[in-house]
Amino acid sequence: MITTTINGIQHQLDVDPKMPLLWVIRDIIGLRGTKYGCGVAQCGACVVHLNGEAVRSCVTNVSRVAGQKVTTIEGLSNNNDHPLQIAWDKENVPQCGYCQSGQIMSAAVLLRENANPGDEDINAAMSGNICRCGTYLRIRKAIHLAAELQRNETSGL
Repeated sequence: MITTTINGIQHQLDVDPKMPLLWVIRDIIGLRGTKYGCGVAQCGACVVHLNGEAVRSCVTNVSRVAGQKVTTIEGLSNNNDHPLQIAWDKENVPQCGYCQSGQIMSAAVLLRENANPGDEDINAAMSGNICRCGTYLRIRKAIHLAAELQRNETSGL
C-alpha cells in the first residue's frame, strides 16, 4: 500500500510500486488533465509537481511519491484562477490544447523561482515541453503576462 497526497487529498494506493505516477493519476484517481504524450519524459505533456518541483509523471514510479505531495493541473488553483491559467486564456495559447497542462505546470515552477523572467529564462525553463501546434510565441507571451499578474497580485494592485 502506497500513501500519497494528490491535490490535497490523501490516497491509499494498492498498486504495483513500479506503476508510473501518470497511470495512477489518470486511471486510478480519475484525473484526466495530465496527459500521456511520449512515455519517455521527452515531451512534457505529463508534467506534475512533486513537492513543488516539476516531474515527468510518465517515468516517475508511484513508489517515489509515497508520503509526498503531488499537484496536477486540477490542483493548481481552485477556480482556474492561477495567473498562468488567466494568461493562457487571455493570450489564446491553446490550439489543440493537448500539451497545455504540462506547459502550465512547468511555467508555474518557473514563476515561483523567477518572478520576472526574460525570454531566455522562459525558453530555458520551457525547453522540455513540446507543442506540436507550435504556439511557443503565445506561450512565452502568456508567461510574461502571468508574471505581471502575479507581481500585481503580491503587490496588492
